[in-house]
Amino acid sequence: MADSRPNVIVYLTDDQGYGDLSCMGATDFQTPTLDRMANDGVRFTNWYSNSPVCSPSRAALLSGRYPGNAGVRSILRGHRTATGLPASTPTLATMLKKEGYQTALTGKWHLGLAEDSRPGVHGFEKTFGFMAGCIDFYSHIYYWGANRPGPSLNPTHDLWEDNEEIWRNGEYFTELIAKKAIEYIREMSKSDKPFFLYVPFNAPHYPMHAPQEYMDRFADLPWDRQVMAAMISAVDDAIASIRDELDRLRLTDNTLSVFTSDNGPSRESRNWLDGAQDPYYGGTSGGLKGHKFSLFDGGVKEPAIMSWPARIPPEQVSDQSCASMDIVPTVLEAVGVDSSQYELDGTSVLSHVVEGNDLQERPIFWEMEGQTAVRRGKWKLVLNGQLVENTEPIADVHLSDVESDPAESTNHADSEPEITAELKALAENWRAGIEKRWEDDYASADYEYVAHGMV
Repeated sequence: MADSRPNVIVYLTDDQGYGDLSCMGATDFQTPTLDRMANDGVRFTNWYSNSPVCSPSRAALLSGRYPGNAGVRSILRGHRTATGLPASTPTLATMLKKEGYQTALTGKWHLGLAEDSRPGVHGFEKTFGFMAGCIDFYSHIYYWGANRPGPSLNPTHDLWEDNEEIWRNGEYFTELIAKKAIEYIREMSKSDKPFFLYVPFNAPHYPMHAPQEYMDRFADLPWDRQVMAAMISAVDDAIASIRDELDRLRLTDNTLSVFTSDNGPSRESRNWLDGAQDPYYGGTSGGLKGHKFSLFDGGVKEPAIMSWPARIPPEQVSDQSCASMDIVPTVLEAVGVDSSQYELDGTSVLSHVVEGNDLQERPIFWEMEGQTAVRRGKWKLVLNGQLVENTEPIADVHLSDVESDPAESTNHADSEPEITAELKALAENWRAGIEKRWEDDYASADYEYVAHGMV
């Protein structure tokens, strides 16, 4: 008897702003594949990553937990002995492998390079990609740690398959991700077991690299926007090729696909590639306040799409508040697994996207160094909120009505003292729980985190 459980594919982009898809409002470039995927299923307008930076947001997405409960709270270093996601934290790959799923990853890991942090330890049977935070798109060399004392001093080649180092010099990494994903899908489709494929792109994270054919599509745009559009267009084409393969193999109907990004757009000066140390403005948060590293919505609110033609009705737009930690419980419910056996902070959105049921209102929390935030209903509270890393907070307490004011332009902290006090206590109590969990379970580990900066 054929296994009727769905295949699962999770696509993730890197440093992509809320407004940088044409189905999310971008008017200067088009993303037809992702637009079509949104039309085939549900597009979320209030979807959040669980962190404004990459490693913790990825830990949350794969574990279904808040980053501090998963064991990763900030950007991890990229040298070959850097620690990362604890082996004790189950991932979606671990959970689905236990249920007989085939599991594969093609793309960016960034959850540790030490042997006990690598993808194979976390349930992925087939793996292709890199393990640090960023690589040159053509040489696949990790340069970021250069000239810093310690094991990051020298640039490091960072391309691996099944935990063996490989070289594919000169091949554009976004295209390599798609080629390998298609290869894995072909292999896994020969089995009667369903598969889970995780496709974390490194685009449009710096270095800002795109083949000339993509740059030529947007020749009328200024360079910073041109290269952003080109990189995202390459991702859109890559996903098109993967979805074409699913169609060819007649797997589309029973494949649950999710697309989102890890955090908001980067303003880091290294994006320019010209030596100038001024902030980069190639990505857009779609009018939201803040960007990567900030707990205002520009740093954590993301485009998100979910498609499963066999179950999810098309042409839906959801304004319910969801987060990347919801992917794990949603997938577990979709494949018929009892999620109560796992420690999860997320909640399944399956009945919402399949049957149109409203989600039960709940607070969603964030923390990033000195910043803490909570959203409940229409209210979003940010404590010590920063717009730019390594600068003073713009307010000790900032309360916004994000339904009527998505740009968080008006601070209601003084005019709504009861709401402010209630949400402040909620956020501080949650943060205290995260700190205690960290101290109890993770503080003794040899974590190495990256210092943030614009230069």
